Amino acid sequence: MNIVVGVTGGIAAYKSVHLVRLLIKAGHEVTVIPTEDALRFVGLPTWEAISRHPVTTSVHDDVARVRHVALGQNADLVIVAPATANTIARMTAGIADDLLGTTLLATEAPVLIAPAMHAEMWRHPATQANVATLRSRGVHIVGPAVGELAGGDSGPGRMVEPDDIAEAALALLAGGDLAGVQVAVSAGGTREPIDPVRFLGNRSSGRQGVALAAEAAARGAQVTLVAANISRDVLAAARHPRVEIVPVGSAAELGAAMADAAAAADVVVMAAAVADYRPIEVASHKLTKEGERLSTIELVENPDIVAGLAAARRAGQTIVAFAAETPSADGGEEEMLARARRKQRRKGVDVLVVNEVGWERGFEVADNEVRVIGPDGVVVATASGSKSQVAAEIWNSLLAVRPLL
Repeated sequence: MNIVVGVTGGIAAYKSVHLVRLLIKAGHEVTVIPTEDALRFVGLPTWEAISRHPVTTSVHDDVARVRHVALGQNADLVIVAPATANTIARMTAGIADDLLGTTLLATEAPVLIAPAMHAEMWRHPATQANVATLRSRGVHIVGPAVGELAGGDSGPGRMVEPDDIAEAALALLAGGDLAGVQVAVSAGGTREPIDPVRFLGNRSSGRQGVALAAEAAARGAQVTLVAANISRDVLAAARHPRVEIVPVGSAAELGAAMADAAAAADVVVMAAAVADYRPIEVASHKLTKEGERLSTIELVENPDIVAGLAAARRAGQTIVAFAAETPSADGGEEEMLARARRKQRRKGVDVLVVNEVGWERGFEVADNEVRVIGPDGVVVATASGSKSQVAAEIWNSLLAVRPLL
């Protein structure tokens, strides 16, 4: 396969030398296109020596072959690593005033980028909007990781390791390990109305479910994401040509949408935090202190959505549930896992992801920690880190478990 590796002006450019080596060792032809700024970090002779191809930054070299278009046309995959904030902005705007820019516009091959920048730059609304736009155009994004940055700073923005980029690239070339798989994912938290103003809800932001949907799409799956009350900025991470987003509000709406999505799904992942109860009556007007006092709310139990999906599963369908658990003071982790296994048997799901939560864990935070319990009740995987990293590990474990079901 012909792979183009674009290298832009960040300190992480030195890591891309190893990335190019990995791709060549995997048997691929690699052409490196650095930007002028990238050559301040790693010189042109290094790129030519490692790739065994001529390297230039200019659209005016090899004009007879129309090289500035031919590289993109002939590519089977284009990688940009590192992708700086400036590069991501230029890609979003379609700026093509150098060889990398023209190649990106001229290619119809998959594009994979590995962002690398300081945490403040990554979090900036402009960068997040640009990333969401690129995702919506089908650009694949790996990372960034959370860790030490240039200058001694730390946070999200570190380029993921070359091995991780190479793994993602090779999966894209192979069609992705979820290519052809239909996936239904629920995310967010349901809200059960009390009156037009108030509701019973929970603290789920939907980030983990959104990350699961985005990861599945990046690996080739067709995804239906049933999104319960997820903010626009969180939901932006799931914008992808292979992701259909279905917004819902209450548990009843989520149950109906998931039943529809599950009808065609090979894998169903219930990551949403669903209210166990709802008010028996919903007031048509705001309850006030001058009128009906809101001192007692009579509740009725909601149907168990995931148990219903498990009971209605068809042959070959995999049902995955999440369990938000807190370790007890006396029983610790083993008691928490025992509760989770009982829940797994009670609901009849194939795989249960135990999500440890607390006042500062699980909900409304960037990182997560989970244990994946397989169909025999054994913990088949543990994962911690950013919710994107956790999503990748969950899918890895599901792919390992599915052939055994």
